[in-house]
Amino acid sequence: MAEIIQKDGTWAFDGDALRLTPGRDKNVSPLRRELGELVVPLGALAGVSLEQGRRSGRLRLRLRDGADPLTQATGGRLAEPNDPFQLTVDSDRYGVAEYFADEVRNALLLDGVPPEPVAGYLLPGPPLPVSASAGDGTAAFDGERVRLEWNWKTEDAKAATGPRTIPLADVLGVQWQPAAGLENGHLRFLVRGAPVTAPPKYDPNAVELWGFKRDPLMALVAAAVQARLPHPAAEGARRPKVPPVLDEAPAAGDDHDVLLRRLRELGDLHRDGVLTDEEFARAKQAVLKRM
Repeated sequence: MAEIIQKDGTWAFDGDALRLTPGRDKNVSPLRRELGELVVPLGALAGVSLEQGRRSGRLRLRLRDGADPLTQATGGRLAEPNDPFQLTVDSDRYGVAEYFADEVRNALLLDGVPPEPVAGYLLPGPPLPVSASAGDGTAAFDGERVRLEWNWKTEDAKAATGPRTIPLADVLGVQWQPAAGLENGHLRFLVRGAPVTAPPKYDPNAVELWGFKRDPLMALVAAAVQARLPHPAAEGARRPKVPPVLDEAPAAGDDHDVLLRRLRELGDLHRDGVLTDEEFARAKQAVLKRM
């Protein structure tokens, strides 16, 4: 048994699996507290590393692609404080951390665990039901349907659509994007028969995120849904194609007719009040550059 105990949390390894327990320190993120203890089977790992700094370092687990629905749903974009597969290590515990990492590496070698992607999730995802409130709404998932409800900060055009209930069978995919700089983030559900034609602030299948402390909790809802969708590597599973939104220009290979159609779509969104004058002008300019 190898174990390391820090304020950030406790990691223990018994030769078959790692048990990751979040710490009770006030600086531990709400997402990690809500996620609770994680059991990571050895077969889900691609490697482990220790990064040493002057005052503190960091143990990092590298998972095999496709092993974890949380990592899949967030695209590896969780900030360090929210990433359950990283542990802050005090400098006086580097020796223990290195021993822990060596034990995991040796076990990976002895078991012959390949680093290649997996064809099915090896971690179960967050327990159900799961719910989170952040940005302009609340998202909940009970295993069978997604429920979206709006708050007083929601744009009128989206709030007018009322609460949304989306059966899991209609969910083609899920996107979670954190806020970065001046750009807001979002949790968006890609729904059968509902093409993405509006930014998250107007999309009734998306919750807009503004970079506040509780935003990462939305990643739990994303991961819970992701865990119950067909695995990306499964036979026949395909990622739905998402059309460009706002200033995302069509690909260089798009022909003139496609660009004209995109301009008409933007014009319709502008006339319907979904896009502001500024957003319409910016998106229109991006398409015209392609022409």
